[in-house]
Amino acid sequence: MSDYKIWVDADACPNPIKEILFRAAERKALPLVLVANQMIRVPPSPYINQIRVGAGFDVADQYIVDHVEPTHLVITADIPLAALIIEKGALALNPRGELYTVDNIKQKLTMRDFMEDLRGSGVHTGGPDSFSQADKQAFANSLDKWLVRV
Repeated sequence: MSDYKIWVDADACPNPIKEILFRAAERKALPLVLVANQMIRVPPSPYINQIRVGAGFDVADQYIVDHVEPTHLVITADIPLAALIIEKGALALNPRGELYTVDNIKQKLTMRDFMEDLRGSGVHTGGPDSFSQADKQAFANSLDKWLVRV
C-alpha cells in the first residue's frame, strides 16, 4: 500500500474536497500530500502532510510533477498540470470528479487554450459554474473507484 499516494494541488482545491481527502487518507492509511505556496490547514495525522513551496508561477505544480509516480493520484483542476501527470503515468482527477486520461487530455488542453485565447482578445467567457453538492458527490464517487484499487 505504501506505493500509493494522493497529491493535491492545494492552493485552489475546494475545502469540501480536502475534507473528503482527509477522511479517505485516515480510512485507508494512505499518504496524502497537499502542496501549496501558502500554509494549508491539515488535521494532525501520520498520513496527511502539507508542503509549502515558494511563491511563483507553477512552483507547486512543478513540485508535484517532480515527485509523482505512476501509482499516485493527483487532485487538480489545472489542465496543463494534469497533462504532465498523465505523461508520467500517474492519474489526475479534478475536484469535480472528472478523471483526466490519455484519451481526453489533448481535447481538454485544446479547449483551455482556445478559451484563454478568447479571453486574451477581450471576449468575456465567464468562469466555471459554482462548486456544487453534485460536484462534491461526483468527486467522492471517482475517488472511491480509485481507492478500491489501493
